[in-house]
Amino acid sequence: MNDFSTNTLICGAGIIGLTLARELVHRGVEGITIIEGESELGCHASGRNSGVLHAGIYYAPDSLRAKTCLAGSRLMKAYCQEKGLPLHPTGKVIVARGEKDLPGLETLFQRATANGTPIQKIDGRQLAELEPLAKTTADMALYSPETAVVEPKSILEALKNDLSASGRATILTKTAFLGLDGRRRAATNRGGIDFKTFINTAGLNSDRVAHSFGLGLAYTMVPFKGIYHQLISPRSELVRGNIYPVPDIRNPFLGVHYTRGASGRVYLGPTSIPAFGRKNYGLLSGVSFKELPPILKAISALFFKNPAFRTLALEEPRKYLPHFFFRDAKALVKELHPGEIRRCDKVGIRHQLIDLKKWTLVMDFLSEEDARSFHVLNAVSPGFTSSMALAAFLADRLQAAFSL
Repeated sequence: MNDFSTNTLICGAGIIGLTLARELVHRGVEGITIIEGESELGCHASGRNSGVLHAGIYYAPDSLRAKTCLAGSRLMKAYCQEKGLPLHPTGKVIVARGEKDLPGLETLFQRATANGTPIQKIDGRQLAELEPLAKTTADMALYSPETAVVEPKSILEALKNDLSASGRATILTKTAFLGLDGRRRAATNRGGIDFKTFINTAGLNSDRVAHSFGLGLAYTMVPFKGIYHQLISPRSELVRGNIYPVPDIRNPFLGVHYTRGASGRVYLGPTSIPAFGRKNYGLLSGVSFKELPPILKAISALFFKNPAFRTLALEEPRKYLPHFFFRDAKALVKELHPGEIRRCDKVGIRHQLIDLKKWTLVMDFLSEEDARSFHVLNAVSPGFTSSMALAAFLADRLQAAFSL
């Protein structure tokens, strides 16, 4: 590839980069180039997530996640229907594993109500009708009728095709951002790209990209590995949609749960185990000895300075061991035996932004900008669900700041 110029350079062709480009195209923006370091789309979080479209139950009212989740879910559902993509309106139940979870159920009900999310309190009889395998405590659970399941990679492919057909956007794969080579010139492994406006939607590397612009310096990314198992029992037919526990809402992880994916397979997971590299999908593959020291430093600081994270850090690594993973999975259902679940090749990495001043996990979408660039730093879950609504919000800010 020879050096060239573009009006708008988007770094990262995950769900945020693609939906934002789509939104800008719909608004008449010309000359968009999207660069992606991998050889294909969906190699990381956008293609490795559970495929669940969330409904806005968990997120603090007035947060950007709360404002975009349900709206984004409805836009994504409409897009899937328009394109004929897999869409399963399965709904979701949230169950109490014990008396300690009952206050959490009420908190989730209040949050969902405040966020305008349809939510129902149900009893054991209603739970059995919706999810025959699920169990709960005190004859009380929640039901989210808006939760659905999609096939993430098919959505990425459809968005790519839409952008290519528009004539206003170009996607360049195998093109990794290496840094700046001048004030408005990006260096890549395939040559330089001059730009008027730079947009960072680099996901797992969004902090590094921002740092090269002198932005986002108060934050760093820590990767958490999500390991899945598959339910292979004939009882898997009794899992109709999604069975979730009550999470610890002090942390942005939802706990091991059951999801019937778009393929029809029933998955259990994910874990939230600190990973030893931003691409550490295997036991040793993707371990980065360059990345390991800052990861360990951040995890250690969080452990000693953040009580909520300390609870997570003491519990989650145990789930590498089958006994502890099985314990969490069994707590949600009436019957489960160890031989009925098996480790599968579905693994994801959640890249969680850490505030280095407060030593907290950033709980909302976050962005920073300067006169030439805009950086989306923390598009974590429900980033996939929220993406189309978030894209409209971001496009408003971009057009106001850069006159795109």
